[in-house]
Amino acid sequence: MSPDDERSTLAIGVDIGGTFTDFVVYDHRSVKTFKVLSTPGDPAQAVLDGVRKLSPAPGYRVVHGSTVATNALLERKGARAAFVTTQGFRDTLQIGRQTRRNLYNWFSGGVPALVPQARCLEVPERVDHRGHVLRPLAKRSLTSLIKTLRTQQVEAVALSLLFSFVNPEHERHIAQRLRDAGFFVSASHELVPAFREFERASTTVVNAYVSPGLNRYLETLEESLPGGSFHVMQSNGGRIRAAQVRQEGVRSILSGPAGGVIGAEYLARLAGFSQLITFDMGGTSTDVSVVNGVIHTTSEAEVAGLPIRVPVLDIHTVGAGGGSLARVDAGGALRVGPESAGADPGPACYGRGGQVATVTDANAFLGRLPATGLLGGALPLDRAATREALAALSREFAAHAAGTHVDLAEVALGILQVVNAEMERAIRVISIERGHDPRDYVLLSFGGAGGMHVCELARSLNVGRVLIPLAASTLSALGMLTANVFLDYVRTVMCPGETSFEELERRFVPMVEQAQEDLATQQVPVPARHVHCELDLRYQGQSFELTVPFSPVFRAAFHEQHVRCYGHKDETAGLEIVNLRVRAIGDVSPPRIEAQDPGPVDSSGAVCHERRLVFSSGPRSVPFYDRSLLRPGHHVSGPAVIFQDDTTILLPERDHAQVDTWQNVLVTIGDARAESR
Repeated sequence: MSPDDERSTLAIGVDIGGTFTDFVVYDHRSVKTFKVLSTPGDPAQAVLDGVRKLSPAPGYRVVHGSTVATNALLERKGARAAFVTTQGFRDTLQIGRQTRRNLYNWFSGGVPALVPQARCLEVPERVDHRGHVLRPLAKRSLTSLIKTLRTQQVEAVALSLLFSFVNPEHERHIAQRLRDAGFFVSASHELVPAFREFERASTTVVNAYVSPGLNRYLETLEESLPGGSFHVMQSNGGRIRAAQVRQEGVRSILSGPAGGVIGAEYLARLAGFSQLITFDMGGTSTDVSVVNGVIHTTSEAEVAGLPIRVPVLDIHTVGAGGGSLARVDAGGALRVGPESAGADPGPACYGRGGQVATVTDANAFLGRLPATGLLGGALPLDRAATREALAALSREFAAHAAGTHVDLAEVALGILQVVNAEMERAIRVISIERGHDPRDYVLLSFGGAGGMHVCELARSLNVGRVLIPLAASTLSALGMLTANVFLDYVRTVMCPGETSFEELERRFVPMVEQAQEDLATQQVPVPARHVHCELDLRYQGQSFELTVPFSPVFRAAFHEQHVRCYGHKDETAGLEIVNLRVRAIGDVSPPRIEAQDPGPVDSSGAVCHERRLVFSSGPRSVPFYDRSLLRPGHHVSGPAVIFQDDTTILLPERDHAQVDTWQNVLVTIGDARAESR
């Protein structure tokens, strides 16, 4: 079944978070959402529970954002891997780039390699930078290599030979021998045939480390859920069939955050916005990104301190979420995160054994969450446990402040101020520090915890408008259903800038043919296929490149982009064409969301009750609006709380909200109106 051949099938988007696993279900008439608690010990269990709850008919589709590869890397619980390279280069992973993360810290250590030096092995061979064989592969040595790998009980092998991206024959032969011997093999010429030895080796090793576990996970899902087809979200914002991800697990390491950005851009476009800052606050972390009419990717990502050279969406992540733990450090200062309560035990207010105060506990204590609890009352709040967790934190403060008592409300407000500062700093990194003025953007909030914090963040950044979709807490899962098929290819060529357009076209031909062949394997219909070509260029003598579309005016495009990025250009300097890039796209029809005609402004009928909330200015009685009763055209003035089953929005004083025709809540930040442009 093609990705778009889905008119009579059920489409299910699944995003596994640290606390909840989100489901978005589209039956080609309407979109429905729900959540189940994540099962960190066995992530597949939450997915199976959710899909079985639907009892789908055969032929259903699942598009899945998996955290299996991510967790394996972050927790260092991947496959037992070995690294095989050219003789004389076994120390590549340990040497890295010889840079210190903290320049002035004499004791700053590097990130430990995924493969210990004892399992870094060599083979006698050598190819030069032009692909000429300087030393033929000693094929007899492969027998002893295989024996060593078996003795070391290796499960997966990362194979990265010197200059194999120019001439892969030696690497291809070794990979086949190792696969015939039963090993999982991650070969650099197949995964990332590009220069920069350490980064290529690192990416290949990460792939070998995470792919076997992801393979087993996907097998479990497919065997337990017969009758469905599985696609996996990639870090580049596209989906691919599960079979390919099994061999290239590194491509799905940031799949959840990528789904959120894709979904945010889709809903913002429907609402008429093209300039947005995405703000995804979940239970464990917060992900932010900038969209300037297009979604930006990068090939210079780093995860868990390890460089990864496959295309990923340009997303910045910080360890601040609803489940982030609060503590008092050795100097008596309040710290929040990056440690998280996760799904088990979760925040203290969940009543599942959590004893340490979290951001969610602070919001609960201040009265900002629905009295009936979360998930429409399915998860009641344990207020006694919340109070005790905050009291314990207050006692920690007292121990550092000569017995001074700190009021519990002050503790809770302090937690929110600290976590907001951390998230504001993250937004500044991807906006102001890169030359983007936040006042030119809409701040689009999603994730289960985002609505509680986004208006205050917008005020701090002087952003004038905030957009909160109806499916805010499950937007990543929705984004996975809207994502197209994306396949990325790269090849290092190192050509002079004077190389003719026709010669470059000729060099692109085999890459484009491979892309078309792979789109057919993904069952993308011919009319839905598109292929885009790009070039990585730099001035001669530079160390890094800029990517521009491949066209007859690619040189002028490079100079213009150099000005945008660095403020200057030199049209007299020589250029160097470093890499050819190809992106193959298979269009997919996203879920249809119908606009509704606006109605009256008066929203008083959606008020369920009033409750006392605590703000930094003091307590105040605030109306609670049931979002399911709000209709397009309704207006709500702050202070107010707008709640729904899976998320809550805090509307501070002076802010004003209205429901648009797409059922988004569009907030105008009162203090920022004069500055917003």
